[in-house]
Amino acid sequence: MVSTLLPASVPAVRKPTIRPWPFAGVELNSQTVPVSELPILDMTSFRNDPDGPGAARFVSDILAAAHGPGFAYLYGHGVDPTLDDSIFASARAFFALPANEREAIAIERSAAFRGYTMLGTELTNGQADWREQIDFGPEQEAPPADALPAWRRLRGPNQWPASLPSMRPAVLEWIEAMTGVGLAALRALATGLGLDPHHWDTDFVPDADVHLKIIRYPAPAPGTTDQGVGLHTDSGLLTFILQDHVGGLQVQLGDRLVDAPHVDGAYLMNLGETLETATDGYLRATPHRVVSPPTDQDRVSIAYFFNPRFDTPFESVDLPAALAAAAPGADHGGVGLSAYGENNLRIRLRSHPDVAQRHYADCT
Repeated sequence: MVSTLLPASVPAVRKPTIRPWPFAGVELNSQTVPVSELPILDMTSFRNDPDGPGAARFVSDILAAAHGPGFAYLYGHGVDPTLDDSIFASARAFFALPANEREAIAIERSAAFRGYTMLGTELTNGQADWREQIDFGPEQEAPPADALPAWRRLRGPNQWPASLPSMRPAVLEWIEAMTGVGLAALRALATGLGLDPHHWDTDFVPDADVHLKIIRYPAPAPGTTDQGVGLHTDSGLLTFILQDHVGGLQVQLGDRLVDAPHVDGAYLMNLGETLETATDGYLRATPHRVVSPPTDQDRVSIAYFFNPRFDTPFESVDLPAALAAAAPGADHGGVGLSAYGENNLRIRLRSHPDVAQRHYADCT
């Protein structure tokens, strides 16, 4: 069940004045937070009354953020903060396990790309990322090993660390809660685009093929790359990031890379290539990267990819004339023109050649 409680930190926050992008920073607890051009938006009014006057302001703000920087901090999202605490605790506990216990659930074992990825074995733009992570999705039955179309093999059970039984409920409860956040944000964007607010609901309700990564970015070894994860755009619809206080996430705005630090009580949302393509570029999938932390720290981040069912052909939408005139176009190699699973599998195979070799030899 999705909690209706506000994050514990929100009552102490002086709400920022929401202004059209771009704007320079906001004040939280009388201290300026260096969020650069990334807006901070309050979802409370929209969640409580999607048809009310406060909701209309949120719709305007989230649409401006999605058309402008392609990133926004969202608070007032309704997720019980104890769920954030629990998944962070599970993340830290998992990365503290002995290497052999983590490697016992290696992602290579899963055709559904669920499980642990060791440092330096996932690629972005052909270069190794200096991070370790564990990937999860909905608990599903695995299809036959030779199932066609091949994207059907992306469904299957998760791998869980045997010595950490608390991880399973923490992860699955957080995924369920975040589904409510994703639906609210997507409905607000649909409203802003002149669509029925439930335009995309059938792609997610009752089931969707969402994806969760729990990631640890350690400091790089001396003389090696500081690529935590290379500059990239996400492939799906919406991504929500829960990050700790260690910096490193950077967003490309024009020819600049701006920092996107932790903000108490907020998830950082960004858009993916599928939404950009479906709206002819009006909504923006913005490149971003993670720079490795300083030598005496590591960074933990939890990324929730709010993706539709793999069998969904996520097609273009008809924009109002004024929005269509401001759409610059988008081309991501057929994204949005076929079943979402086809796009997702193509990217996964590039990122995880070990899984590709073991489970998708007939596709590569």
